[in-house]
Amino acid sequence: MGMSATDIERFIKEALPDATVTIRDLAGDGDHYAANVVSAAFKGKSRVQQHQMVYAALKGRMGGELHALALQTSAPE
Repeated sequence: MGMSATDIERFIKEALPDATVTIRDLAGDGDHYAANVVSAAFKGKSRVQQHQMVYAALKGRMGGELHALALQTSAPE
C-alpha cells in the first residue's frame, strides 16, 4: 500500500514547521513522488544533509510505504 501526498506533506511539516512543501505523484500509484521542500532549517546545510532531514521526517517509511521520492530542497532566499 502506498502513501498519500497529504501524508508525506504532513510528516515533513511536523519535522520542519516552516517548510513550503509541494508534492507531485509521478506515476499515479501512490509509490512514486517528487517533492520540493523549502525550509529555513536547510540554511548552511549541504544538499545531502537537507535530504537526510526530509528522510528523517518520514520516519523510516522510505523503501516501505513510500517506494520513491525525488527530492529538491533549498533554503528560502
